[in-house]
Amino acid sequence: MTLEEGRRVKLAAELRLAGPVVRAHEEPEAAGAPGAAASLSLAAGVEGTVEAVDDGRGEPAGREVLEYVRLKSLLDDFGHQMPPASRAQLADQVGELAPAWTAHQRRRLRVTVRVRLDNGFVLDGAHEDLFTAL
Repeated sequence: MTLEEGRRVKLAAELRLAGPVVRAHEEPEAAGAPGAAASLSLAAGVEGTVEAVDDGRGEPAGREVLEYVRLKSLLDDFGHQMPPASRAQLADQVGELAPAWTAHQRRRLRVTVRVRLDNGFVLDGAHEDLFTAL
């Protein structure tokens, strides 16, 4: 399921949020006294509105990912015309870069959302699977 901005949703399961308490737009390290923490539970079924969706497409690809795409394309398009030794060398290079490509694809598949719940709470960076569409 892919959520869209403006869509009404509800929590699919009860959530417990725990960690340092900080002001909005502060980093957790700026929370003040060490050990200041709290928890908050939100009941399943709480409704809200999707304010933003991050599907990971805006994330820049690293050098290894770009090189994988370039070499894989070269291998797929011209590999059959290459001498066997050159083709094998190119295939080895593609194989070495494959883990970076796989990790990049995995990051892109993780869709997160910002949801403003009707009770005023905002969940930002929450995985879309935590919600069901209304």
